[in-house]
Amino acid sequence: MAVLGWLTPRRRSATARSVLAGEAAAEAARKSSQELAELAELAQANADETPSEPEFPVVGDDLAAAFFDLDNTVMQGAALFHFGRGLYKRKFFQRRELARFAWQQAWFRLAGVEDPEHMQDARDSALSIVKGHRVSELMSIGEEIYDEYMADRIWPGTRALAQAHLDAGQKVWLVTAAPVETATIIARRLGLTGALGTVAESVGGVYTGRLVGEPLHGPAKAEAVRALAAAEGLDLSRCAAYSDSHNDIPMLSLVGHPYAINPDAKLRKHAREREWRLRDYRTGRKAAKVGIPAAAGVGALAGGTAAAVALHRRRR
Repeated sequence: MAVLGWLTPRRRSATARSVLAGEAAAEAARKSSQELAELAELAQANADETPSEPEFPVVGDDLAAAFFDLDNTVMQGAALFHFGRGLYKRKFFQRRELARFAWQQAWFRLAGVEDPEHMQDARDSALSIVKGHRVSELMSIGEEIYDEYMADRIWPGTRALAQAHLDAGQKVWLVTAAPVETATIIARRLGLTGALGTVAESVGGVYTGRLVGEPLHGPAKAEAVRALAAAEGLDLSRCAAYSDSHNDIPMLSLVGHPYAINPDAKLRKHAREREWRLRDYRTGRKAAKVGIPAAAGVGALAGGTAAAVALHRRRR
């Protein structure tokens, strides 16, 4: 912590939480990646459609990997919102709480930003819903919810980009503030390597209602990618990252090949200024594409803090 000594106590604490969240996510992702690798071939065989050819060239590189944001980058809409609909259907909570989820989703669509107050509200309400439930129960339900609400909301274009990295022999990771279990289910279904997501604490296989560190959002995503890259022996200057949100600029800036996919206004401006490549799948039109070819994927429910329901057990 000596390197943080120049920061104020408040900023030091926030930075430490980001590091903790990132390291916990990286550890959880590595543990789950082997299982996903074994199931990747089956998942690909069961895919409903064959991804089209990607627009960004990808070449084989043993020191490179690709990191994809989830909400509005890989999938239309927010993973937590879809998960919340599934839990409501199974009577995990009341209509007024569903209305709150719907309002938060509508707010993001209209405002296009991740408001801290809405993010905190999403986190608190979500954690209260899953507190006391078993990890295995939520994992099983998550599989069903993916089939019901998420499978047909995957962007084919982004999926093709991820597949191009896989075909080139690279590992592909989701990096999201969504619950790590939910993210892992999505990664497995798409045949990806694994997922970095928000980690929540559990004792004896039961959720305590507390997070490990903080939601994997903003700077915490960059910390998670940094930790995973170190553990995997990757060269970040040769890696690629894809996101729709300006909140992910720390992660995008960490790699040598950043891509703005379905970008919000701030990310679009930032990407154009730095000559990052852009692609917008929401309208079917191509955004300006500039920058070096890669060497090396609607709206979040209060964006990154959708992960407030982080459903990963903390091993003790």
